[in-house]
This record gives sequence, structure tokens and C-alpha cells, in this order.
Amino acid sequence: MPAGIWLLALFVVPLVVMLSLSLQSCNPATGACTLTWHWSEFPSQISLYHQQFLTSLWFAAIATAIDLVVSFPIAYWIAFRGGTHKNFFLLMLLVPFFVSFVIRTVVWQFILSDNGVVLGTLKHAHLIPQNAHVLATGGAVVAGLAYNYLPFTALPLYVALERIDHRLLEAAHDLYANRAQGFVKVILPLTGPGIFAAFLLTFVPAFGDYVNQQILGGTGDTMIGTVIQNQFLVNLDYASGAALSVVLLAVALLGIFLYARLLGSRALADYL
Repeated sequence: MPAGIWLLALFVVPLVVMLSLSLQSCNPATGACTLTWHWSEFPSQISLYHQQFLTSLWFAAIATAIDLVVSFPIAYWIAFRGGTHKNFFLLMLLVPFFVSFVIRTVVWQFILSDNGVVLGTLKHAHLIPQNAHVLATGGAVVAGLAYNYLPFTALPLYVALERIDHRLLEAAHDLYANRAQGFVKVILPLTGPGIFAAFLLTFVPAFGDYVNQQILGGTGDTMIGTVIQNQFLVNLDYASGAALSVVLLAVALLGIFLYARLLGSRALADYL
């Protein structure tokens, strides 16, 4: 019963409210909304903001790929080489993320500024042109996304790698497999569910993110999360914002459904 009440209050009710809003017509002047069952709001919003959807998809996919490449060696080393200090290394991985999400993004803005720690040093050494800049570009947004969502990738990977029986690698080596073959034939297949879970946990929030784009990006790389925020808080068009939010939720649920379908719901619960 406690779990059912919790899901009802914090998941079902907000979801029903959002779905209801997406089928209403709102007056931006007064903020009043009336249920009109306008299902056409969904295709019209997708058509109107398809470029922002594609930009968000592209940025989230690149950031997720970067996190997978960076996190896998870290998680592998902690799981197989961490020994009795595994918990300490995991804590060190998570310590920077005890700081507020917004503050971390603002610090990233300072690091990537034209005269910041990175570009300023490179310009002073005459390694890059003096007019080089990173802020207000898609690259800065991707960098912020990859940094902020790194733990969402590393932890599921660590869980998957930690569960691997080390004797399987020893058996592979006994069967004349070298390190590369053991990694490809043993490690990667066994960490498949963890990789998929890490992808979902990173891609879904990155897809709907708006903080990194607003702080690190420019007007030419607007993400769908920024559009939704503006619809709710600036334009007071709750129906359009809710419709776009429903589309984002559908993308997330599709990924979770595919995971549960391919790997089982129990595996999903284990890694998420």
C-alpha cells in the first residue's frame, strides 16, 4: 500500500494532469485552459519544433556516447582493480556531483570561456587563434551534458561489471583467449544489460535537458527542453508545453519498453 500510494501521488496523478493539459486549449492572456480534446496538438507541435527535437536527439546521443566511452574504463578499473577500496573510488567519482547541477554548469561555463582556464591558456601559448571560442556552440552544450550526466552512465556499468565472475575470464585465458578476446567475448556480452541501462539513464534526461543549453549554448542550438520551459513559464501556453512533454515521455517509455522486452523487467529493476 505505501508503494501504491507513492506511485499514485507522484507518478499517476501528475501524468494524468499533464495528459489532460496536452488536450486543452489555453488563453495565454489569462492562463485559463479548457479541455477540448485537440489531439492535433501533438503532430502540430512536432512539426513546429522538429528541428529542436532533432538537435536534442543529436546532442543527447553524442553526450551519451562520450559518457559510455569515458565511463567504461573507469567502471572496469574500479570493479576489477579497486580491491578493498572500491567504495572509496566510487565516492570520489560522485563527490563533484554533490554540488548543485546549476552551479556545476556555471563552473563549466567559466572553464570554457574565451579567456578561461582552457582557452586562455592555449591562446597564451599561441596554440589556437586568439578569436577561438567554444561557448554558445553545440560543442559546449554536449560537453556540459556529458559532464553532468557522467554518474548516470558510470554506476550502471559498475554494477554490471561487478557482477561478472572473475573466473570466467580465467577460463577464457585457459582456452587461449588473449586480453582483447576475453574482453570482447566475455566482458562485453555480460555487461550488455548494464550498457543499455546506462544508455537509458543518460540519454533520457539529456534529451530533455535545458539548463546546459541555456547556460552554455547559443540561439542556434536550442533544445526541446528550452522550448518546453518557455511554453510553460514565458508564453503561458500550458497545452503546447504539456504536449511536447508527453512526446518526451513517450520517447522515454519506448526505450524502457524495449529494454524490458529484450532483457526482462527484472534486469531493468536491477540496474535502474
